Amino acid sequence: MKVFKFGGASVNSIERIENVKNIIKLYEGEELMIIISAMGKTTNALEKVVEAFFAGNKQDALHLFEVIKNQHISTAKYLLVTHFNSCLAQLNDFFTEVEWLLHDKPVRGFDYYYDQVVCAGELISTCIVSHYLEEMKVENLWIDVRDILRTDDNFRDANVNWNYAAQKTEQVIKPAFAGNKIILTQGFIGCTDENESTTLGREGSDFSAAIFANLLDAESLTIWKDVEGVMSADPKQFPDAQFIEELSFDEVIEMAYYGAQVIHPKTIKPLENKGIPLKVKCFLDPSLPGTTITKKKAKHLPPMVIIKQDQVLIHLHSQDFSFVGEEPISRLYEIFAQIKMRPNLIQTGAISVQICMDNRSEKIDQLAAEAGSIFDVQVEKGLSLLTIRHFTPEFLHSMTDGKDIVLKQQTKEMVQVLHK
Repeated sequence: MKVFKFGGASVNSIERIENVKNIIKLYEGEELMIIISAMGKTTNALEKVVEAFFAGNKQDALHLFEVIKNQHISTAKYLLVTHFNSCLAQLNDFFTEVEWLLHDKPVRGFDYYYDQVVCAGELISTCIVSHYLEEMKVENLWIDVRDILRTDDNFRDANVNWNYAAQKTEQVIKPAFAGNKIILTQGFIGCTDENESTTLGREGSDFSAAIFANLLDAESLTIWKDVEGVMSADPKQFPDAQFIEELSFDEVIEMAYYGAQVIHPKTIKPLENKGIPLKVKCFLDPSLPGTTITKKKAKHLPPMVIIKQDQVLIHLHSQDFSFVGEEPISRLYEIFAQIKMRPNLIQTGAISVQICMDNRSEKIDQLAAEAGSIFDVQVEKGLSLLTIRHFTPEFLHSMTDGKDIVLKQQTKEMVQVLHK
């Protein structure tokens, strides 16, 4: 049994949805657990809906959602004939779920509404793909993943109840394979005990796929992307980025931690626990070998480049010139947990601390306010964070020459440079 995950780029057009069907047919007769993301930029569009709603602009939110609805209905019309009516009926249930909420007024936090609205992207996408596969004689069983993945109520970054997921996998998923070769479900989303939708963190579909690979003791997990495999840098930014045939779990989790968009950070552990290989393959050309990720340590890796834009450097200075010791540092980490953000880089001095974080303005304001009780606080915006693993001095020079460097940290294996 194999687990496949198709991201938003693989289902962002009629042609690409047809291509997904062609890839699935290459594995005809095999048991496949398929996880599919929201189509294209749907998640971004749904975020705009939430922002308008939370700002009190109900009509704007409804209008933005109407555009998303019509786009998906149009896609279904192009793809479906005999299955269109049944697909539309299911889509309307998801549309109503969101519109019911948008007609109300926000009385809870932004993250709660974010999850209730944004989760619709995956439900809508998988609904259309499932009906299309049926119309193309590729039988499959559509399952609402919210019935399987129970989470806590840490909205936008929910934690999965593994015991519940394992129980439901035994009760629902495994028996379903007795009558179906293909089960199709959503990534990224889950549900609380109160039947409130949750999300597992941005790009969390990879994590969802890893959960099912673990619980089903899968032969492998394949993530289908629009690149040849894992590259040494983002090929959109670096056309000469190198393809990497083999990587270790350790290397990938380091890359993910520092911001590489290839694999969601939580994806690796469920696979590593059971020694399940992770493959990253190209949906544009399935014949390419792709990258295989296992426990085996890879050798002779090229410099691996990760760039995070829109970074903030928070300068914290001791108010009474006392040393920055255990107590203020532990308080800082309490604040990180409280605002649900982690630093991308942190550097301490005798009486100061510098923290680099993603520029999420509401979180940064909250951190500055909380830290202001023990530090003098200054915030510097508009920065970029460059991380290079396996760097050479020559390569580092080529990447930083002429840049206004604000902060630099370096070990034998990795260097991080924060610059304007």
